[in-house]
Amino acid sequence: MSRTVQKLPHITRPIVLIGLMGAGKSTVGRRLAKKLSFPFVDSDDEIKKAAGCSIEDIFELYGEAEFRAGEKRVMERLLTEGPMVLATGGGVFLNAEIRERILAQATSVWLKASLDILAERTSRRGGRPLLKAGDPRKTLEKLIQERYPVYEFADITIDADHETHETTVDKIIQALRDKTQS
Repeated sequence: MSRTVQKLPHITRPIVLIGLMGAGKSTVGRRLAKKLSFPFVDSDDEIKKAAGCSIEDIFELYGEAEFRAGEKRVMERLLTEGPMVLATGGGVFLNAEIRERILAQATSVWLKASLDILAERTSRRGGRPLLKAGDPRKTLEKLIQERYPVYEFADITIDADHETHETTVDKIIQALRDKTQS
C-alpha cells in the first residue's frame, strides 16, 4: 500500500492557535505539532509552571488581572522561541499588545466553533474559571459576542465545528500551504 506524502509548508515562526475554550486548541495543537514534527506548547501549562499553581488558583487567589499579566509575560517569551505549535487561552488574543506581537511574529489560526459545540465540549471537563459562575452556556454566548470580532483578525480561520481533529489538522496544513504560496 503506497502512502502519499504531503509536502508541508516551510514554517519558521510559531503557529498560534486561538479560539474559545472547547474549540480544540490543545487537542488539535498536539496532533498538528506531531504532523509537523514541531514542539507543542500550551500557554496555560506554561502559566501554571511559572505560577506554581493551577489557573483556577491564580484566578481565586490573585484575580483575572494578575492571570492576564502572567499570561502576557509567558506569551512574550514563547513567541521568541521559534517554530512550534502554541495553544493559547481564549483571552490571549484580546490583549491588543499580545495580538500585535502574534500577528507580527507568528501565524495565527482561529479554531472557530459554534455555541452548541463549545457548550457540549466544555461541559465534559471542569477547570474553566470563567464558566464557574452562572449559566455556562450564557457565559459562552457572551464570550462569543465579545471575542469573535477580535478573533477575526487571525491570519487563518478554520471551522472546527463538526470536523474530526484529524480533518481540522489537515485543514490547517492546507491553509498554511496556501498562505505560503500566496
